[in-house]
Amino acid sequence: MAGERYNPRESEPKWQKIWADGEVFATSNDDGRPKYYVLEMFPYPSGRIHMGHVRNYTMGDVVARYKRAKGFSVLHPMGWDAFGLPAENAAIEKKVHPAKWTYENIDYMRGQLKAMGLSLDWKREVATCHPDYYRHQQKMFVDFFNAGLAYRRTSKVNWDPVDMTVLANEQVIDGRGWRSGALVEQKELVQWNFRITAFSEELLASLDTLDRWPDKVRLMQRNWIGKSVGLEVRFELATPGPTGETTLKIFTTRPDTLFGASFMAMSPDHPLAKALGEKDLALAAFQEKCRRMGTSVAVLETAEKEGYDTGLRVKHPFIEGKTLPLWVANFILMDYGTGAIFGCPAHDQRDLDFARKYGLEVTPVVLPAGADPASFTVGDVAVDGEGTLFNSDFLDGLGTDAAFDEVADRLEARDLDGAPMGARKVNFRLRDWLISRQRYWGCPIPMIHCDDCGTVPVPTADLPVLLPDDATFDKPGNPLDHHPTWKHVACPKCGKPARRETDTMDTFVDSSWYYTRFTDPWNAQAPTTRAVADRWLPVDQYIGGIEHAILHLLYSRFFTRAMKATGHVGLDEPFAGLFTQGMVVHETYKGPDGHWVSPADIVVDEVEGGRTARMKDGSGPVEIGSIEKMSKSKKNTVDPSDIILGWGADTARWFVLSDSPPDRDVIWTEAGVEGAHRFVQRVWRLVCDGTALTAAASEAGERSAAALALAKATHKTIAAVEDDIEKLGFNRAVARLYEFANAVGRVVATPDAVKADAGLARALVEALDALVRMVAPMMPHLAEECWAELGRSGLVADAPWPKVDAALVIDDTITLPVQINGKKRAELTVPRDAGEAEVRAAVLALEAVQAALDGKPPKKVIVVPARIVNVVA
Repeated sequence: MAGERYNPRESEPKWQKIWADGEVFATSNDDGRPKYYVLEMFPYPSGRIHMGHVRNYTMGDVVARYKRAKGFSVLHPMGWDAFGLPAENAAIEKKVHPAKWTYENIDYMRGQLKAMGLSLDWKREVATCHPDYYRHQQKMFVDFFNAGLAYRRTSKVNWDPVDMTVLANEQVIDGRGWRSGALVEQKELVQWNFRITAFSEELLASLDTLDRWPDKVRLMQRNWIGKSVGLEVRFELATPGPTGETTLKIFTTRPDTLFGASFMAMSPDHPLAKALGEKDLALAAFQEKCRRMGTSVAVLETAEKEGYDTGLRVKHPFIEGKTLPLWVANFILMDYGTGAIFGCPAHDQRDLDFARKYGLEVTPVVLPAGADPASFTVGDVAVDGEGTLFNSDFLDGLGTDAAFDEVADRLEARDLDGAPMGARKVNFRLRDWLISRQRYWGCPIPMIHCDDCGTVPVPTADLPVLLPDDATFDKPGNPLDHHPTWKHVACPKCGKPARRETDTMDTFVDSSWYYTRFTDPWNAQAPTTRAVADRWLPVDQYIGGIEHAILHLLYSRFFTRAMKATGHVGLDEPFAGLFTQGMVVHETYKGPDGHWVSPADIVVDEVEGGRTARMKDGSGPVEIGSIEKMSKSKKNTVDPSDIILGWGADTARWFVLSDSPPDRDVIWTEAGVEGAHRFVQRVWRLVCDGTALTAAASEAGERSAAALALAKATHKTIAAVEDDIEKLGFNRAVARLYEFANAVGRVVATPDAVKADAGLARALVEALDALVRMVAPMMPHLAEECWAELGRSGLVADAPWPKVDAALVIDDTITLPVQINGKKRAELTVPRDAGEAEVRAAVLALEAVQAALDGKPPKKVIVVPARIVNVVA
């Protein structure tokens, strides 16, 4: 066997079958060992896994296998985020039922994941589109409804009048529906919501406890929750509004800038704006134009600022006789604050852009540090920081914080129509989660609408509310809404004819609790088994893309709290540790016709001075483009199945772990894959050749210098790789294993020395054993083959992590930098236990020190034990 190359095509399926038949990675809920729950964000069954999946799941698998070896009971499950619009689109375009399309994709992708050799507990597999899953989701919806955490309200949505459905902001492109091309309307519909705002303060404060989350993710969540402390102010209208309005309420975080106010603005959907629009056709047209914009904050902030002057004026609260024009503006959100603001152009960029466009005054009132008040002006960039107030009457000379308090105190003390003119208030940017979707392929909302009883939950005994199998997709709109029979049902309270809710849940709901269902997916009576969920949760290590840093994670954090409030779990935070991995990127290529071509269709040649590429079919040269995220549109994707078939899963796994830090992008290259495969073969040869040399290994006898050196290399590597994996530094662990393989290889390359030195042979046996155990989390199939070659019993998947001999990790000597007059001039290697006098004598004997002293005694020799020596000449 030593002369044979390692053959992944034979080895990998063999070990995968052994693992599966023996249920090696199945986890018992009764296991009494310490628990460790590692989870990668589960995939959408689009049809095929991609290299991003390979990287993501390999990282999680390394952690899972390592923790098993460290003695933990490891939960490492897999499932499918299986509801969603792509399946419904497939039904429309390919005339196939969404369920058939989805389950066929799941079957294929499950095979791909198994071919990767992942240590998954497939007995816990769930699919969110399966009734066994969504019946429990419906049960929790009813529980949330009864607890006041689910409710209906009128919400503004993006409405496609052709497809007759609500669109997400991302599906509105240049004001048109992404599929129909129709001009999108902002329409008010009665929609189901989850009351996530009930936990705003808690969700924000708890971020400080998530010290194993990336700082950038916590910052993104803080900004999304958006806590702001400000002042609610009631301004007096100079003349009454169309229905007798006398005041306009605004919310501001910068009341200190009130003396710089030059206009007031309100949302197109503000009640006063609506009342004005009923009598002003031009304003109504402007409001209609605004309704064709997206509803997201990002869209409103990046759109060109536009407004309509209503002609109404608002009295300034502090400047006698001054009034401000009241505008309707497209960048004001009705659901933030009060839907109205005062505009201070000098100190807010949106206000400044608006003022420059419409010729409104710009008066600076906050002076930055070091600026001259006599000459200070504002150009095209607003000054939004802190400073000292000027041009502000009684606020002049105050800092921004003191000015805030002064304005707040005065307005809270001032009466307007029998109430204080101002009130301090905490506001949050976070809004309740609108979950209604007008589509078929989603979890039905388990509510019934009765003319007599109102909105009534479906009884638990009648769950799940199943999707009808005979839905049709041949006309626009929600298939559930125009189904001839499905929506008609008797009211569970009075028995009279009633109507099912035809909206389905946002698919983010499905993925907001799946990690909890994994803890006991066999419980047919309830979403969770409370004691089991509380034992396994929180997830110890969650791994997924940065693109889910806000919504998925925030919704999951809310869901866990809502499940706690309704008795399903006993904790608040679902994920103790979070890691966001980088992407897999690849060069792009353009063929002779200028179109993108696939890496599989080209040949890259190494030539003097660089690289060139050509089409495999001989049709011409290929332009090598930039390195970008793998995407179907640019055809720079690599099929994992092709890589596994051609090189083996272990090669793919090793490559995606190497080179780049795991939180950064990794560049997929053919040369890199070839290098990874060479290492696979190298490990195999080392084990085979080394095993043939170690017949002379003996437990007795002294260690030779060579044996001690190899033993030290072995235990230092174990300690370092262990530390790297604990810190998710997979690329560092890979680098250390390359170095260790070289050290082992140098010994294997001296067969006569090994045969003549029983201690060295013994050290080699230990080194090979440790090497196989350390590569096992990363290249598990190869490790099993090597384990068998070493003659070990059982599976390396069941073997413990190698123990570190602390005595062999500590060096007998240390190297100290030697500074002369504050500059490093030399290094000194001394025994670790050398005393100060010994170190001092050795330093003074160094040539560099003697040359600097020039025969004179030193003024000082300062020895900092085990760190540095300073010589003052």
